[in-house]
Order: sequence, then C-alpha cells, then structure tokens
Amino acid sequence: MANKPLIRVRPWCPFCGQEVDEPREPVQRKMNEFKVGTCQCGAVYASDPTGFNVGSAMVECLVYACNDNWDFAWELTADDDYLTSLIENYDEQTHQIYELKNVDGRKISGVLYFVRLTRDFAELSKNLKDHRQKTDEQLLQPTAKFVIPPMEPARDPKRQKKKADKAEIEQLTFAGDIDALVDFCFDDAKTIRFMQRLLYDPDENKRWFAAHVIGQVCARLATRQPGTVSDLLHRMFESCSDSASTHWGLLETIGAIIAARPDIFGGFARHLLMYRNVPSSRVQVLWAMGTIAEKNPEVVRNTPIYSVFPYVNNPEPVTRAHAIRLLGRIKAQELQKEIEKQVDDQEEVTIYEKGLPVRTTVGALAREALSLLADPAGA
Repeated sequence: MANKPLIRVRPWCPFCGQEVDEPREPVQRKMNEFKVGTCQCGAVYASDPTGFNVGSAMVECLVYACNDNWDFAWELTADDDYLTSLIENYDEQTHQIYELKNVDGRKISGVLYFVRLTRDFAELSKNLKDHRQKTDEQLLQPTAKFVIPPMEPARDPKRQKKKADKAEIEQLTFAGDIDALVDFCFDDAKTIRFMQRLLYDPDENKRWFAAHVIGQVCARLATRQPGTVSDLLHRMFESCSDSASTHWGLLETIGAIIAARPDIFGGFARHLLMYRNVPSSRVQVLWAMGTIAEKNPEVVRNTPIYSVFPYVNNPEPVTRAHAIRLLGRIKAQELQKEIEKQVDDQEEVTIYEKGLPVRTTVGALAREALSLLADPAGA
C-alpha cells in the first residue's frame, strides 16, 4: 500500500487569506518568548513551535497587537474589540503547514496564533503609541505648576504637644487654616481622623473643601512623615472597596493628596481607575485624575487612562465635562476631534477647583482643553 502523500502549504492569514511571512524575533526583545509577525491586512501572529504554550502565545500576540501596551491590552474584550484565530500543524523550522503531524521522524505540533484588532481599537492603539513617542520627552520635563513643599521645620521635642479636639479641628478645616492643622498633625495622630470624619458631611460643598484641605495638610506632613500619609491612602482605598461602608469624599481626598504630592504618591493614581465604572464614583475619579494631571500629567499618562476616553461622549453633562477637563490636561491629542464636537455645548456644570465650586459649561471646558492641546509644551 502506498504511503499517504505528504501535503504541505505555506501559512496564510485566516482573516484575509494572504500568505504570511516567517515570524521573527521582535525588535524589542524584552521578556518575549515567541516569534511574531504582521500580515498586510493588519493582523498580527505569534508562533508557538511546540503547541503546548498557546495561552502564553495568545497573551503575547495580543500585547504585540497593542504595540506592547500591556495596560491597553488588558482593557480589550475578545470578539468585541478583537478577533482571534489559529492555524495548527505549523512547523517553525520550514515555515510550512503539514497535513501530517510527523514528518521524517520529527513531530509537527506548532501553532500560529492570530489577533486582529477592530478598526477603532487598532487606530486608538496606533494613536497612543504615536502620541507617547511625541510627548514623552515633554511630559518628563518638570512642570512649573508643581512645586515640592519645603521640609517642615523640626518641632521642639520638649514642647507641650497640642491635643486635637473634634470641634476645633472642624473649625480649622473649614477656615482653611493649614498651618494650624499641620501643627496638630505632628502633635496628635487623631487629627487626620477628625478631618476625615468631615468627609461625611451631607453638604457637598463642605465635603469637597475638606478633601482639598486634607490634601494640602498631607502634602506638608509628608515632608517628614510620608509613611503616615501612605497609610492613610491605603485605609481610604480599603474603605472605598468595603461594600458595607459609604465612601463619601474618599476618592476626592485621595485625588487631592496625590495631586499635592505626585512625586511621592503618584503610584496610587492607577488604583483610582478601579472605580471608573461605578456610576456614583465616576465623576470623582475623573475629577481626581484631572486634578493630578494639572500638577503632573505624566503620572496620569502612566496609568491605563485610555479606559476613560469614551466618557468624552457620555450622555451626562457632568461626566463629559470632567472627562474633557482631564483629556486637556494630559494633552490627549488622539481625542481632539471628539473634544471639538463639544465646543458649542451649553450645558452648565459645577467643577470643584481647590475645594471651591466653579460654575461653567461643557463648551467652555472643551475650549480650554483645546487650548491646552494647541500648546503641547504646556508653556
């Protein structure tokens, strides 16, 4: 009986049918384990020569499709944001697809794994890469708006320490007496807790002002006791995640603290995005990221901030307004056309700046954002 003839063909793209070139080592090797390639139709592929590591090849292929932007890759949803396919019986040595799984005593079990982003996300990924290349150098320059507070003078260890009183701390907070509050913080650890209780005031204006004051106090306290402020941030995030407790004012306060000292606490900014999809927290998250961006835009750009980009077209005016405020401050050139659509929006909104309410319109914020985009250096 004659042996079954050996059938082999060159690999093809399952999305467009064109033959694909042999996968190669990525230009930026980093931790990559697989050779990759790109089809003319825009699909990318990764080669798993053993067929035993398809899961890892899938991850690497998706990240490669997103221009090595891991955070962006994790935000995508299969079938909605990208399509996948694979070709089996691939031999990396000869770059051929074999019908048989054993050729000349050699096992053929390789897999070519393909990913193709939908058009919108492919363009967004490219824009993110191009924008980062153009602006990284500018964003890494120290911003004149952020000035590191001077080191707090050492307190006399022989002094008679002040004892914090709830009523007095409340009065000092709403009077904006930062100097007195800082003195109390160095003398009595309960000061911060008394201030934090003010975040549960039913008056929204008082909550926002208290959040701003706590941020300013913590900025100075952190010059000598950064660990105390870091512990406060951890506790506030824990409270935000506790379904049994309300977190009025907490996200605003976290944002105010990070914005006051992004050089120390900037790493906490990305955790704010966990609450972006919660309707009751969305505006606070956008406000916090926008406030941080005003002082240090690179801190925000180093988070998966593109996950909030769709909010620029949100039906709620206050959400659109805060998204536009944020996008202008991070110089989001990739969203310029969307922002331009909002310049005639006369919906009135309230934005809190330095703890005080500012009445404005979505259109006014859009025009302000476009002026920032027109000045990439932020001069």
